[in-house]
Amino acid sequence: MRCYIGLGSNLDSPQQHVARALEELAILPDTRLLTHSSLYRSAPMGPQDQPDYINAVALLESTLDAHRLLDELQALEQQHRRVRLEHWGPRTLDLDLLLYGDQLIQSKRLSVPHPGLPERNFVLWPLSEIAPELQLPGGRSLAALLSECPIGTLERISL
Repeated sequence: MRCYIGLGSNLDSPQQHVARALEELAILPDTRLLTHSSLYRSAPMGPQDQPDYINAVALLESTLDAHRLLDELQALEQQHRRVRLEHWGPRTLDLDLLLYGDQLIQSKRLSVPHPGLPERNFVLWPLSEIAPELQLPGGRSLAALLSECPIGTLERISL
């Protein structure tokens, strides 16, 4: 299954956390890292009294089911000492399962496609770098989402 993962960090050397997480995604069980976007700097989405984020999107190929993949992503977050204190608060590492093939998943633990995907420039623009022709489950194209979500202050930076 082809899976897209959103990565973000804004604490304790965020660029290093994201770069290391990309390496760690490549060695998840029954999973292969196919490619990833550049790194991008974005303003915080939640409380503005926190540092800017470093974001990227990775494309994985995995035989893990979506919930097991989520478990693996959350385990990686814990290895990076992620603490969940406030909604949209600062974090050492955030890993979101954005898309899992063309599946629509609604469970207590997981919603795929990720519900925030359509309005998050820090996800859509890196995603377009690695999958410009992507069609989302339900038929919307990534190009259509991009036309409604300007790049704004999002800044592409080097790896």
